[in-house]
Amino acid sequence: MVDITYVRTGAGWLYLAVVLDLFSRRVVGWAMSALLDTTLVLDALNMALWNRRPAAGVVHHSDRGVQYTSLAYGRRCQEAAVVPSMGSAGDAYDNALAEAFFATLETELLQQQAFLSRGAARAALFDYIEEWYNPHRRHSALDYLSLAEFETRWEEMSVA
Repeated sequence: MVDITYVRTGAGWLYLAVVLDLFSRRVVGWAMSALLDTTLVLDALNMALWNRRPAAGVVHHSDRGVQYTSLAYGRRCQEAAVVPSMGSAGDAYDNALAEAFFATLETELLQQQAFLSRGAARAALFDYIEEWYNPHRRHSALDYLSLAEFETRWEEMSVA
């Protein structure tokens, strides 16, 4: 599940693209840029592919934004043996997991501080995703375990 959000800074917008693992709700890929272009979403996808190394045929869901419908993005999915899936046009519920993540980000970080620069926003977003959200934030859909703890327990049960 992927999506893009806009972060206001004193220097203009900073765009954040994320790739979420539907199973654990973990942010497995992300990228930030002052430009809203295909490179932004390709960087997030490449990070997710590197982090997860998914088996061929894994489904990768997005909306119908121009970045996700680009030839370059489609080629990268094909190279990685990822099956692209796109929601129907204008369906707000189709990308609900990504929208829920962005709502949480908005409440827990973006409404709490103003960023004078894109650099300050980048640092805060990095800390939020890598130092708080993935390793420590508890999620109701995961029996109130943190995302990292949920994945660790799943791996332990799978080995047993």
